[in-house]
Amino acid sequence: MSIEARNRLLPDWFTRIRTHQTVLPRFQRFEAWDHSRVTQMFNTILQDLPVGAALILEIGNEEPFISRTLKGAPETGERVTEHLLDGQQRLTGLWRGLHNNYEDRTFFLFLAPDEETGTPYYVDSIPRWKKEGDAKLRPLWVDQPKEQWMRRMIPLQYFRPDISEQQSFREWTNEASHRQRERDEISDQVSLLRQKFASFNLPFMSLPVVTKKQTALDVFIKMNTSATALSIYDIVVAQVEAGMGTSLHDLVAASRKVSPEISAYYSPEDLTLYASALLQARAPTNATYMAKDFGSRLLANWEIFLTGVSRTVDFLEQERIFDAARLPTDVVIPVLVALWGIAPIGLNAEGRARTILRKYLWRVFFSSRYEKSTNSRALVDFNELKPLITGAGSSVPSIFEDELNPLPQAQELIAAGWPVRKDRLARAILALALKHGGVDLADGGTATRANLAKREYHHLFPFAHLNRLGVPDDQIYRSLNCALVTWRTNRNISDREPEGYLAERRDGATLGEHEVRQRLASHLIPYDEMVQGDYHAFLNKRAELVYSAMNKLCQSDGS
Repeated sequence: MSIEARNRLLPDWFTRIRTHQTVLPRFQRFEAWDHSRVTQMFNTILQDLPVGAALILEIGNEEPFISRTLKGAPETGERVTEHLLDGQQRLTGLWRGLHNNYEDRTFFLFLAPDEETGTPYYVDSIPRWKKEGDAKLRPLWVDQPKEQWMRRMIPLQYFRPDISEQQSFREWTNEASHRQRERDEISDQVSLLRQKFASFNLPFMSLPVVTKKQTALDVFIKMNTSATALSIYDIVVAQVEAGMGTSLHDLVAASRKVSPEISAYYSPEDLTLYASALLQARAPTNATYMAKDFGSRLLANWEIFLTGVSRTVDFLEQERIFDAARLPTDVVIPVLVALWGIAPIGLNAEGRARTILRKYLWRVFFSSRYEKSTNSRALVDFNELKPLITGAGSSVPSIFEDELNPLPQAQELIAAGWPVRKDRLARAILALALKHGGVDLADGGTATRANLAKREYHHLFPFAHLNRLGVPDDQIYRSLNCALVTWRTNRNISDREPEGYLAERRDGATLGEHEVRQRLASHLIPYDEMVQGDYHAFLNKRAELVYSAMNKLCQSDGS
């Protein structure tokens, strides 16, 4: 096989894209460049500098891969003659920018000095948006030629190297200026700069028609891995598409629609790989993902995976775990997905599986199980829990053995840090409090997925209050001194001592002290020690409450 290097001017690229001769193999990742990358590319071209080379695969009578068009380009046309294997982001940016068909940006060429490069012109874009119920893009002045020219801005589509915009450009100049001489000057400047794009060369390397399908895929992976680093997921997508003609992008997008909440816990793309490896009884490693049969086996287990995703989301919500920001460890997510995918549905068998998985979840949260050898331990847990879940065995999994995975003692709970940080034990304590209700101390509202993002991490013994008492900072920022409350409650409490703001809650609540005690109990917070104002006694007592609740969950019998 020989790879031939060729030159191609931008007008020729655009002709091939417009007539549907140049398309993308569908396994390519989607449009990824943001407006700043596109802007940078245009300004590089205006400085007469290269932007790299593309790679194409010549097409004979049949396309070796299922294809799709570049974003914003016509979807029908002539016979496909080439697949663009590398260069999608550049050509998509050039096409969309010079056609100005981005939904949220309008690109302009500014006839003013560029402060960075010193050139007398530059490209930039203006953000656009719509008001609710209004079809017009804002700001409105961005679409008005007179306003544009007052700022020396010319819409970028008028610099496109073809003749389709000539009439539109003349209409624009007539609206932009009422002086003929100025309109002529604008036309001259645009013609000069349009020539820069018309003469811009984007070279490419060409794989011949006889190139084998797997060879083309290997070249694509190597090219992209060495340049615009492909993720492992991108490579698996390519292999699944090439080997089976199925779009993993489409499958994952469909799974998002089925269970959109899963994105709150874990990247659906990464979850697809990790959980699929477990379902294949393989370690979730790059070596597994790159195995030749990984993609086909992933597809064979797809319905199991989808079932697992849906049931995992339901399970986590019932355990009152709502998002990744408060998740003690995310390793549990793919393990749960794989296990819920194969768990019995309905009646006692499902109830037994739920009990086992609840015990697994909370033991993982409160032990150091996944703090090292994460991938291998996740596989061990899946393999050991699988027969217990399906009823095919009764051996005790290692995650349930106290000697191997001990739970923390009260003093370890007291020492746990602030849960905003990625501190597993600190977040486990907070998660346990939410499981018990997490009722707001003032308004009595329960924490839910919908309102959790509006809650704040509140010091039960306020920082300023403890600081005045000489308590060191590291002893103030403790998970046991934290509760999630609404921002209004947090502001209302401010830096007052606990006995003061609890008295206000007690006097303001219809049910008096009993109601305040219940609200605190929903966080595993001891009322008496709060009122007494002894911080260290409070920490010790709350540690006792958390320790008891933890053991109740983690020692439950799943047999």
